[in-house]
Amino acid sequence: MIYVKDDNLDELIKDGKVLVDFFATWCGPCKMLGQELEDLSSDRTDFKIVKVDVDLNTNLARMYGIMSVPTLMYFNNGKLVKKESGFVPKEIIVNNFRSI
Repeated sequence: MIYVKDDNLDELIKDGKVLVDFFATWCGPCKMLGQELEDLSSDRTDFKIVKVDVDLNTNLARMYGIMSVPTLMYFNNGKLVKKESGFVPKEIIVNNFRSI
């Protein structure tokens, strides 16, 4: 799992399949989703998981239009292909990537 700063998200999403999790440390559903993503990161090699703390990276949150946390954004070679908010079980995340 990769934690991002304002200056390197574009670089991280440009190649391959990437899941970006916009989260906050104070958010209960974010913590639940964080555990799902931890499990996925050890099991999956077909996509990268990138985490963005919205409180530490306000410019990125604003740039990507994040209005609530957690928000997941699915990228394929730099192109946004899906966006969803709220807790998402790991099985659904994997299925979403299968359809990309």
